[in-house]
Amino acid sequence: AAGMNAAVRATVRIGLSHGHRMLAVHDGFEGLAFGMVRELGWGDPYGIKGWPGHDGFEGLHFEMKYFEEISANISKFGIHGLIIIGGFEAFTGGLEMVEGRARFEELCIPLCIVPATVSNNVPGSDFSIGADTALNTITTTCDLIKQSAAGTKRRVFIIETMGGFCGYLATMAGLAAGADAAYIFEEPFSSRDLQANVDHLTEKMKTTVKRGLVLRNERCNENYTTDFIYNLYSEEGKGVFDCRKNVLGHMQQGGSPTPFDRNFGTKMGAKAVAWITGKIKECSRHGRIFANTADSACLLGMRKRSLVFQPIAELRQQTDFEHRIPKEQWWLRLRPILKILAKYNIELDTSETAHLEHLTRKVLVPEATL
Repeated sequence: AAGMNAAVRATVRIGLSHGHRMLAVHDGFEGLAFGMVRELGWGDPYGIKGWPGHDGFEGLHFEMKYFEEISANISKFGIHGLIIIGGFEAFTGGLEMVEGRARFEELCIPLCIVPATVSNNVPGSDFSIGADTALNTITTTCDLIKQSAAGTKRRVFIIETMGGFCGYLATMAGLAAGADAAYIFEEPFSSRDLQANVDHLTEKMKTTVKRGLVLRNERCNENYTTDFIYNLYSEEGKGVFDCRKNVLGHMQQGGSPTPFDRNFGTKMGAKAVAWITGKIKECSRHGRIFANTADSACLLGMRKRSLVFQPIAELRQQTDFEHRIPKEQWWLRLRPILKILAKYNIELDTSETAHLEHLTRKVLVPEATL
C-alpha cells in the first residue's frame, strides 16, 4: 500500500531516537522464519524499493509450521518487540502469534499491528494506510474516463475497482465521482435490482444527462460479473446510450502516496514505537521480556478522530474471517447519499446521534452581567 514507506521511516527513526536497535524483516513472517533480517540505520528507509511509494516488507502469509523457526530467530536476533505494518494478513498473523504464546515463550513479546492496505478492510480501524491514495487514483481515473466522452452524446461507463470483498473503494469513489450505482458485496443485489438500475439510468439518459458511471467492486457477486453488467447495460440501453467498461486493476495500488497517507503513516509509526517502548519497559523482568497479557498484542487503529490501541484478541469477535472484512463498517451509512445523488427517491437515515454539546450546554446569562 502506498504510504507504507512513510510509516517505516517514522518507525525506524523514532525507534533509533528512543535508543532501540531497529531490525527489518523481509517477506513477512516467512522471512522471520528463515532469518531474512537486517539492521536498519537512520538513512536506510529511503532506499526501500523506491521511496516514497510502497516498500518491500510484504507477503505477510503465516503458517503454523513456522512457529519453531520464528521463535528461534526471535531469540537469535534478540527481538524484544514486533511492529507489523500490513493488511488483513498482518491481523490474522498477529492473532496466530498470540495463540502460539502458550507453546513458545519466545513469542511472549509486545506486538503492534499498523493497518496498511488499499482495501481498508482491517478490523479495529476506520482507515488504513494506502486507502486514501487508491481512492484518489480511482476518482481521478473516473473523471478522466468521463471526460473522454465529452464529445459523445450518451455513454455509460462500467468500472471495476479493487478491494476484495470490501466495498469501501467502490462506494467512496462513487460518491466522489458521481456514480449512478456502486455494486458491493456488503449490500446484496438481485437481477431485479440491476434491472431497476438500468431502467432508472435509461430514463435519465432520455433527458439532458449525457454520461453515466457505474462502479462494481471486484468481489461483489461471483455471478454478476463486470462483463455481465456491461452486457446487460449495453443490451437494455440500445437506442438510448452505448456502453464502455474498464477494469482499473493494480494501478490502484501504485503511485505516489497522498499527503494524508504520508502523514497518517508517519503518525501511526511514531505512535506504535512510543507504545511498544512503554510495553517493553513494562514487561521487562531481570533483563528478559515476558508479555502474555491481551493488551500486549494490539492493533493501532483510527476510531473516529482518535488513534487507539485495541487488543487484537478482542477484535476477533468483530471480524468476518471468511470474507476478510469487519462485521461493522462506518462508511455503509453513506450509501443512501449515493442513491439520492443519483436521483433515486429514497429516505436518508440520519438517526445517528450528532455532537450537539455546544447547544445542549448553552447557559443563559442574566442581562445585568452583559
